[in-house]
Amino acid sequence: MTPCKREMTSKEVQLSTFTVRRGRRYQATISLGLLESLAGNDMIADRLRAAGFTDISVNGSGTVRHAEALWPKDDATAEMPAQVSAVTEIEAA
Repeated sequence: MTPCKREMTSKEVQLSTFTVRRGRRYQATISLGLLESLAGNDMIADRLRAAGFTDISVNGSGTVRHAEALWPKDDATAEMPAQVSAVTEIEAA
């Protein structure tokens, strides 16, 4: 995974982008707000699936969750959701 790139918008808000690569597994720490923390791990996995990830596992409860998933599609770069506080590429299982 390429390192996060910080960009400044016209409103001086920092945005992070990330690049995922085909066939690589990723681990993320997800920090949720109070209302978001009511979501179950299955719902978070569904969001990751909708984004294109497969072979997903989500653990944890409350405001901090840990997810692992595989990116099976072509390499892609996108804005990182604010809830994702850390992402790392991990060894395939």
